[in-house]
Amino acid sequence: MKTMKLLFGLLLVGLASVHAAEPDVRSIPLKDIDGKDTSLGAYPGKVLLIVNVASQCGYTGQYSGLEALYRKYKDRGLVVAGFPCNDFGAQEPGTSDEIKQFCSSRYEVSFPLFEKIHVVGAEQHPLYAALTGPQSPVPGPVKWNFGKFLVGRDGKILKRYGSGAEPSELAAEIEAALAAK
Repeated sequence: MKTMKLLFGLLLVGLASVHAAEPDVRSIPLKDIDGKDTSLGAYPGKVLLIVNVASQCGYTGQYSGLEALYRKYKDRGLVVAGFPCNDFGAQEPGTSDEIKQFCSSRYEVSFPLFEKIHVVGAEQHPLYAALTGPQSPVPGPVKWNFGKFLVGRDGKILKRYGSGAEPSELAAEIEAALAAK
């Protein structure tokens, strides 16, 4: 009986350790597209769709779909968070001002954009280390521009989508995440 209690206790401690090890993406320091200090904690209780974006990519047209999702669901609690990245094919060479201008004039982007970061490699930003690292429920490196991560209201990573996933295809899972309390 003592052995069973000990094993049960160890199991509970192990489960608590695994839970505690999950990345907290909301507390990681960031800079917005204007260079101001911020974090995803600026959006408490919101569902986040985190996307590494690029202006000269074959998937750049997804800006339209991301903006459509944002406009449709923002009043219900969705925030699309765009992270410009030049890691894949050097397809985001611009400055923050150029990226911001491109996104607003070409795609009327109104969702939050952040400073250009590295999502892979030796200079990988801590946000993407948390999203893709071994403690993530969806580990493994981002493969290309417009990779997407859906994060629930509680800050837990719910789902990961590749570049080819069109924003409109995410609507049902976004709605489910918005409905969860």
